[in-house]
Parts: sequence; structure tokens; C-alpha cells
Amino acid sequence: MSISLFQAFLLGIVYYLGIIGTPWTTVLGSASLFQKPLIAGTLVGIILGHPTEGVIIGAAIQLPYIAFISAGGTIPSDPGLAGVLGTAFAIVGNVDPATAITIALPFGLLGTLIWVLHMTIDVTFVHMADQAAEKGDLKRICFLHVVPPQILVFLISVIPVMLGAYYGADFMADLVSKLSNNVLHILQVIGGILPALGVAMNLRSISRPNTMAFYILGFILSVYLGLDTIVISVLGFVIAWFYTQSQKENV
Repeated sequence: MSISLFQAFLLGIVYYLGIIGTPWTTVLGSASLFQKPLIAGTLVGIILGHPTEGVIIGAAIQLPYIAFISAGGTIPSDPGLAGVLGTAFAIVGNVDPATAITIALPFGLLGTLIWVLHMTIDVTFVHMADQAAEKGDLKRICFLHVVPPQILVFLISVIPVMLGAYYGADFMADLVSKLSNNVLHILQVIGGILPALGVAMNLRSISRPNTMAFYILGFILSVYLGLDTIVISVLGFVIAWFYTQSQKENV
């Protein structure tokens, strides 16, 4: 299987929409849903004509990043790039989800380079906005706040991903076909261990007193009442909505 240039371009768009600071899919600068490997992987699967594989592989790649946060303007690893290129190359190479994780994580590290480049160049627009503020030019401030940064992030995200997906797909498929069963088994074992890191980080965060009660409730609903994950998720959403509303009233 190969990736066409148009498909590679669409993969770049998916990655662009998942970058933090892209206003089209974020609310007040919060992380975009497209940055989640599960969402990005699903879209990649649809673009490549393998939606089921996209969901499964995206969900597998999501596990190491399940407790991912970006604090203080830093990003330890980029789940967006891992989800997009990791899923794409896993589908092209026809590998199992565990192996897909080991393929995806290096792309997450490469994504930090794009993030640093993004933040470094964006400082220029901030200084330009400061100069406009001294002159009281509100229109120019708004322009510098949105247009140049988005053009920049579009170029440094779409183009690398497009070229990587287009020219790297055949190489990845050929590489996987040449790997021995022992090497693939090692990658599967590593990929099976890595999700434990994300799960452990998530458990550490929910072990706090104000969240542990919800975890225990979900455990009881799953183990003792035998409810499906989707049903528990819907109930969790309803409970979270009422809990959030009550917290707002107390503020």
C-alpha cells in the first residue's frame, strides 16, 4: 500500500489541526481533540481507506499519552505527530497495534522539534505586536496575533508531514517486510509495555481523594454490575456535567 500526495496533504492538515494554539479546533488555547492519537488515528484511517484499523491503532497509541499534559509552554512529546504518522505507517506496514506504538513514539519526539521551532519564531510576532500596541494600532495587533502565526504553523506542520507520509510510506512498508519475526516480536513486547507508563501516570493523577471516588465508582460499574465501557462513559459524562455545574455554583 502507498500513500498518494493528496492523502499525504490531508494527513498534514490533521496534524496542523492538532497543534496546540490552532484556534480553529481549540477553546481559549486548550489542547485540540485532533491532538489525541485516538482522534487523529481515526481520521488517518478514514483518509487512507482503513477506518477500523485507524481506530484500533489510534487507541493503542493513545495509551502511552493517556495522561499527557503540556504545562508552561513545554511539550515532552508530541502525541499529535505520533498519532498521525504512527497510524499511517502502521497501516501501510500492516503491523499490529503493539508494534505501532513503538513506531509512533519516535515521531512524538520529533514533534517536539516542530513545537520548539513554532514557539521560537512566534516570539517575533509578539515583539511586532508590542510595537503596534505602542502606537495604539488594535487592528494590527489582532492581525499579528492570528494570521502570521497560523501561516507559520501551517507551513511547518503540513509540509513535513506531507513529505514524510508521501516519501516514507513505501520505505516503512519495505522495512517492515524485511524485519525478521524475532525483531517484530521484540517490537511487540516493547509496545505492550509502553502503555503501562501512560496508565501509571493516569492512576497517579486519579489517586487523589477528590478523584478516587469516581474511579471506584467506575470500577464497581464495570466489575460488579458488568456494564459496557460505552455505558460507563455516558454515565461518567452525565456525572461529570452535574459535578461541574455544582462546582460553578459554589464559586
